[in-house]
Amino acid sequence: MEGHSGRRTDPAPSRAEFATVPLDRRRFLILLGGAAAYATLRPHAAWARRLAGSAPILQPWTLSEVLPGGALEQARALIGASVLAPSFWNAQPWRFEVEGSDIRLALDPTRVLTACDPDQRFTQLSLGCALENMLIAARAWGLQPTAQYLPWGLTSRPGVPLVVAQISWTPSDQRRDRVLFHALTERRTNPRAYDGRAITMQNRAQLLAQSGDDVRVHWIEDRSVITRVAEVVEEATFATFQDRRAQAERMRWMRTSDDDAHRRGDGVTAERLGLAGPTRWLAGRALRPGSHLFDWGSRGAAHDARDMVRTAGALALITVPRPSDAGWVVAGQTYERLALKAATLGIAQQPLSAPIESERHRALLAKTFGASGEDPVLLVRLGHAKPLDPSPRRGVAMVSTYRNS
Repeated sequence: MEGHSGRRTDPAPSRAEFATVPLDRRRFLILLGGAAAYATLRPHAAWARRLAGSAPILQPWTLSEVLPGGALEQARALIGASVLAPSFWNAQPWRFEVEGSDIRLALDPTRVLTACDPDQRFTQLSLGCALENMLIAARAWGLQPTAQYLPWGLTSRPGVPLVVAQISWTPSDQRRDRVLFHALTERRTNPRAYDGRAITMQNRAQLLAQSGDDVRVHWIEDRSVITRVAEVVEEATFATFQDRRAQAERMRWMRTSDDDAHRRGDGVTAERLGLAGPTRWLAGRALRPGSHLFDWGSRGAAHDARDMVRTAGALALITVPRPSDAGWVVAGQTYERLALKAATLGIAQQPLSAPIESERHRALLAKTFGASGEDPVLLVRLGHAKPLDPSPRRGVAMVSTYRNS
């Protein structure tokens, strides 16, 4: 090919130019040792290549106390805090684009559960959680962040994901939100049975204070009303299984074990769904549409959801005035602040999406909580229970791209 560039092309060497090297005893031993080392290390090298090629880079559940220097490293640190947010079925539907001192938070359309979340209510909620994590981390590191919501409208061009927010930052003289910052690595979604203890009046006041101007948090702690809501959750959970297409989509995000979840870097296990006993052990088959155990499994999962709600010390319903993408993003920010505050108070919490997925059950919840006319976004149960280990998150390198200004 070099001949086409006008440069001289040297002729190929002939066979006579390759000298024959005599194989004496020393060279023979060197070759023999190399062959033995290759035979010994080859399986390990192959395993390392397979591991590197298949296992995603996971984000550690740790954050530096000190903000790194340089705009690029600061952006990576902020994204590292952001990806620790919760998301619907741990699908992590976010992408981050860094350009100079700006970060664009965008939806990753390949990680949207379209059958379960057709209006993207839970997707926008998840992105709101990620946005709030980033803003909290920025303020705690001594930055003044600014977020522009939906900067280019709600309609994205073909092949271009919806940009939820554009975040920029400048230095600040104060470090704020330090308490919530330390909770970023401690927050957990806890699906275990709670011990039934009530939430103290002081803690309730701190949790309710996390609501924003356009987001309301309604509260129930009366045992009889919690029991009524538990029945609604059971009915709603069973109803979600009747949409076989949506259930098949959920199963694609279900992981057989914590090891499987870490291998993939996303999804949820039966334990993290709050399933108990035989339903948990057989979830891979019993919750799969078409299985002869499906009816039994779906009823068992619905019963488990009811029983978990009954153990709550309180229930919170997050609402917005009307359905909208921007409203759901802000509601996600409110939920994340509530979840982080709960972590600082030693309170367990679990968001419940099943009763929000249908219009009928949303209306029942709104009536029960005294929120008629509002749009329910998320039901949260709160109480006290032993914490879990964190679930996996895909690392910063897997969810971000960088552009030159």
